[in-house]
Amino acid sequence: MRLTARRGATGLLCLLAVCILLRILQGALECPRRRRITGAPSVSVRDWQHTEYRYGRDAPLVFVGGVPRSGTTLMRAMLDAHPHVRCGEETRVIPRLLALRQGWARPGQERQRLEEAGVNQEVLDSAVAAFLLEVIARHGEPAPLLCNKDPFTLKSAVYLSHLFPNSKFLLMLRDGRAAVHSMISRRVTIAGFDLSSYRDCLSKWSRAVEAMLAQCVQVGSARCMTVRYESLVLQPRATLQAVLRFLDVPWHEGVLHHEEAIGQLGGVSLSRIERSTDQVIKPVNMEALTRWVGHIPADVLADMAEIAPMLSQLGYNPNANPPAYGQPDPVVVNNTERVLRGDFKTPASLKGQPAVYLNNSNTER
Repeated sequence: MRLTARRGATGLLCLLAVCILLRILQGALECPRRRRITGAPSVSVRDWQHTEYRYGRDAPLVFVGGVPRSGTTLMRAMLDAHPHVRCGEETRVIPRLLALRQGWARPGQERQRLEEAGVNQEVLDSAVAAFLLEVIARHGEPAPLLCNKDPFTLKSAVYLSHLFPNSKFLLMLRDGRAAVHSMISRRVTIAGFDLSSYRDCLSKWSRAVEAMLAQCVQVGSARCMTVRYESLVLQPRATLQAVLRFLDVPWHEGVLHHEEAIGQLGGVSLSRIERSTDQVIKPVNMEALTRWVGHIPADVLADMAEIAPMLSQLGYNPNANPPAYGQPDPVVVNNTERVLRGDFKTPASLKGQPAVYLNNSNTER
C-alpha cells in the first residue's frame, strides 16, 4: 500500500507538471506576437510588507544540489538564515520536470513529432523556464536572492545555466561512505539505489557524483562552486564566508545560527516530513560526521577503491576508517557537546504533522 501510494503521488506530480507545461506551451503557440512584444516571462510576488519582487530569466538564482545525504539541507538552511536569501524546502517537482525535458530533447520519433507540431526546443525551453520560475518564486516568501534545493537538479546544471544566464550553483560533496550509510540507516529511498546493499549504493553514489561534478566543471568555476560537507561542519564560518563571496551576498552572522531562525518570519522554513529536518533543527555539529565507521561490511571496505573510485578523486582516503577530515572550530566542538547532552528539541514551528523519525534521535545508529 505504501509503495502504491508513493507511485500514485509521483504520478500526480508528473501529471500536474505536464498539465502546467501544456498550458504554457499553448499560450506560447497561440500568442507569439504578444510574447515578442512583452518580452521574457517574469513572476511577481509580494512579501508580508507588500514589497513587490519580480523575477525573470535574468534573475541571479542559486541552485543547491548533490547526491542526497550530502549536506544540501544544511547548506540551504544556513542560507535561509540570511535576510537576503530564500531557498525553502525541496520542491520535488523540479527534478522530475528536468528529467521530462531531457527526454524530449533526445533525437528520435518523439522529438520529431513535437517539432512537426511546432513545439520546438526553443518553445520547450521557454515553457520550462516559466514553470521553474513559478515554482521557485511562489513556493516560499520572496527575497532579493532566491535559491532552489532539490539535490538532483545539479545533474542538469549545464542546461539550467543556459536557461538562467545569471544563475550560480553549489555542489555539495561528502564522503560517499557517510552519505550511503545515512541513506541506508535512515531508509531514504532514492530511485535506482538498492538500500539493502552498501556495495550497490556506493557504486551508484560514485557515478552520480562523477556526473554532477562533470556538469559543474562544464559550467565553470565562476558559476559553479563545490562545497565539502565536512568543511561546512568543521569550519562553518570560513566555509560560509567563501560561499557568500561566491554568491555576491554580504556577510551576515545569522548564517552561523540557522537553528535560531527556524519558523521566524523571513527565516528558515522546515517541514516535519523532510528526512534531514531532525538534524538541521540543531546547530552545526559533528554528530553525523563519522557515524558510518564500523557499519560497512568488511568485504565492501576491502573493495572500496574499486567500488567507489570517486572517493580517491575527491581526496578521500578509501582505506582510512575514518579519514582525517580536519580540525573543528571551537564553537563546533561546543555545539556537539550540547547536542550530545540533548539540549535541542524539535521546534513547535515546523510545518506538517509530527513524524516518528523526528522524535527518534538515534535513527542513524
